[in-house]
Amino acid sequence: MNRFTLSVSAAIARVTESAHGPYQSAVVRIGFSATWLLFLLREFPHREELYGPDSPWSWILARQLIGSNGAFTALMWSDGRVWFEIVYALAVLASALLLVGWRTRTMSVLFMVGVLSLQNRSVFMGDGGDNVLHLMAIYLVFTRCGRVWSLDARRAARAEEAHARGERVSDRVGPALWLVCGLVLSTVTAAGRFHSHWTVPVLLWTVWAAHALWWAVCRRTRSAEPRILLDVIANILHNAALVVIMAEACLIYATAGWYKVQGLRWQDGTAVYYPLHLDYFSPWPALGDLLSSSGTMVMLVTYGTVIVQVAFPFTLFNRRVKNVLLAVMITEHAAIAVILGLPFFSLAMIAADAIFLPTPFLRRLGGWAVRARTLVFSRDGRTPVPEPRAPENPEPSHVGSPS
Repeated sequence: MNRFTLSVSAAIARVTESAHGPYQSAVVRIGFSATWLLFLLREFPHREELYGPDSPWSWILARQLIGSNGAFTALMWSDGRVWFEIVYALAVLASALLLVGWRTRTMSVLFMVGVLSLQNRSVFMGDGGDNVLHLMAIYLVFTRCGRVWSLDARRAARAEEAHARGERVSDRVGPALWLVCGLVLSTVTAAGRFHSHWTVPVLLWTVWAAHALWWAVCRRTRSAEPRILLDVIANILHNAALVVIMAEACLIYATAGWYKVQGLRWQDGTAVYYPLHLDYFSPWPALGDLLSSSGTMVMLVTYGTVIVQVAFPFTLFNRRVKNVLLAVMITEHAAIAVILGLPFFSLAMIAADAIFLPTPFLRRLGGWAVRARTLVFSRDGRTPVPEPRAPENPEPSHVGSPS
């Protein structure tokens, strides 16, 4: 009984005492924000045909669909061209700021709003990766994804150094962002512009109120107990979100693999041949012809794809096998991006796969990035600021800031 009690206590402590996977959550943040940002920039000349007033899926049709399914999109607040341009520009800005990790708590929410607003406006746009991005944008709101490899982490490190020197650090940007977001939320709510299901509006108000509570506790309360309680809640939400992201990735692969098993073309080993000869998926026809010229190669790729997707969820119990299959899947997605011309689908899947990358590899990757940055800055005659590492028992990356 004592041993069981100790095991339960250790499990509870593991979940509540720290936010796990700081490097993995940072890679997921960078991956999905970069994917969405690159997509928005590539489609900038065609934005009005995809999501705006010139879309074949008109604003009236979108309003009728949203009235039936309750999806959230800020583009339903007005059918004007100016409002569309504002929402599109904010989506680009939020993606860029989340990518560099500036005020990640606020930017993760605005990133979600941008993704949902554009994707729910025109539901027929996308290549499969948009569904993954749609879900992950919601999950990122619950993670503490700015603790490493972010401007927030650098700002927190500088604040700690200033506190150690006895200096007082003030943050005016965070409260200003909080006030602006609160004003927008209040205006939209009072005007009755939320035509969606209650989930997203309640989430937005909850996050806004939680930021205010966090700032008040960190700045106005001398007792450590309220701060510890909020930190525990944040850790639980973060760790739960990571579990959901991992489960989502496993579900995607398992579902895709088992559906492929039931297909006749996947059973006879010829399924890969056909997309290589579709004009829509042939940016490099010569490369597709080269790969499909060998029946053995087509069969190996077809069966290998099914085996990897079906087996991957089971390999999580063996770290070495998981890492091998993870490398195979990332390589496969990179090949899909080039051969089939689906770069954003592949980037979204690679970003989802990143949640399983081992921490030592990510630390080495970060070290390579720091050395490359040092080399670049040394040529310019500037001294780069060292990247802070995640502490063993990390503090929040934006202490005292509601953003």
